[in-house]
Amino acid sequence: MKKRLLSWLLVLTMITSLIPSTLITSALAAALPSRYDAVYNAENLDPATSFENGKTYRLTGTGNVPVKISAGRTVTIVLDGVTINSTNSPIQVETGATLTLITKSNTVNTLTCTSNTVQSVTDNNASGLTAGISVPDGATLIIDGNGTLTVNGGYGGAGIGGSYLGARGVIECLCSPNYNLKKKSTPNIYFIGNGLSSDALREVTELIGDDDFSVNVISKSGTTTEPAVAFRFFREKLEKKYGKEEAAKRIYATTDAHKGALKSLADQEGYEEFVVPDNIGGRYSVLTAVGLLPIAVAGVDLNELMGGAQEMMTLCAKNDYSNPAWQYAAMRHELYRQGKKVELLACFEPAFRFMAEWWKQLYGESEGKEEKGLFPASVDFTADLHSMGQYIQQGERMLMETVVRFAPAEQQMVVPFDEANGDGLNFLAGKTMDFINRQAMDGTLLAHVEGGVPNIILNLDENNARTMGQLIYFFEYACGLSGYLLGVNPFDQPGVEAYKKNMFALLGKPGYEEMGEELRKRLR
Repeated sequence: MKKRLLSWLLVLTMITSLIPSTLITSALAAALPSRYDAVYNAENLDPATSFENGKTYRLTGTGNVPVKISAGRTVTIVLDGVTINSTNSPIQVETGATLTLITKSNTVNTLTCTSNTVQSVTDNNASGLTAGISVPDGATLIIDGNGTLTVNGGYGGAGIGGSYLGARGVIECLCSPNYNLKKKSTPNIYFIGNGLSSDALREVTELIGDDDFSVNVISKSGTTTEPAVAFRFFREKLEKKYGKEEAAKRIYATTDAHKGALKSLADQEGYEEFVVPDNIGGRYSVLTAVGLLPIAVAGVDLNELMGGAQEMMTLCAKNDYSNPAWQYAAMRHELYRQGKKVELLACFEPAFRFMAEWWKQLYGESEGKEEKGLFPASVDFTADLHSMGQYIQQGERMLMETVVRFAPAEQQMVVPFDEANGDGLNFLAGKTMDFINRQAMDGTLLAHVEGGVPNIILNLDENNARTMGQLIYFFEYACGLSGYLLGVNPFDQPGVEAYKKNMFALLGKPGYEEMGEELRKRLR
């Protein structure tokens, strides 16, 4: 594998500045201040402590009171072996404030938000964030120094309903969109329980027919409507085919480690269990047991997949602009500030379709809050050039485009020569399909750029499990950064609960009777 893991190309230089005011930045390591205006111990820190404008402070010790930098102030704080565990963000920088954090050499500093609840966020109320460091729009944070700083954010509600997209994306990208149709030594894999379509459920039942099969049910609670309903059908089918005892040996439950309806049922029936990690939502769960079990069943090398993720983790730990996640988050945020409202994820490989679907959920659920965020959309080129190409080229100038570009395929298809040349394509004879695809890609990107659509290109050196692991971790890490740049919590999804409550009420779920009646009146 090439040493270069990910390479970047910014095609359009219309970005006036790649460093938005809210970006966590790192300068060259500065010398420690020669004097401090005050030295505070985190253990004795008072909530009313005022960090005054233009002053420099030294902070030590362990405590639970957040540090708050008021609007309009510029403050420097040297972290000297500090640990802060707070239910709100340990460091809070208000809109219009600037904070420089310097980590003293040979010190270990840890900032942790311990909250597990969803809190409201506004630009002027940084304390509402459950980030390790909260920096709303219009605030500036600079991190410097040679010490170690670990920042842990809190989490909101953790849904698992969309967890299938990542697994399906990896399988189709690495094994083929036609995975179930191929001759192979691994089992067919069907994804169900991600919708409420009777036709879709019946079709999978018919496809299985009398074949031997097993079920992996994935649900943190066991009560999420879509997977729970599907599980009822296939559990019944298993028990009719094999009997209750043997059926239990064919059911694998991926659920909460300690609680929930599915956990209780799995314990009672003796299902083999895999754990959904605490505080991991479905869109972030592909590199946990949630995604790894079906991916392993498809024959993908998990060591390579996780090895790639580990490599990207190392890259994303760098506190400078060699960090590819910083680059991506900064560029898309600046384009958003300049008026771009839609991000198109494009790829010229049909196998990437469900990875794009996963990406849409990842960024849509993480950023789409408080009337903020780029709308994530995807296009499958070259097919979508014939349906969406006109709008991309000449429609409303609200688009930016991120293009995933794969390395050439190992097995090349070469265009044959045709003596009749009725299609006029002999000028392509002897050329590989990858060459033709690349020229189509380059021509398209140049046209889009000239048409006012800025492009970010992500090059993958190889198409294998290792680079896929890199890509997944990269997108997840950059997504968290992007959320914090917007001033929203990228790990909750409070808006999702609105339609769920309405659905429960209309379905007649106990406890929702009054709400159901009110909704039915409104629908008449």
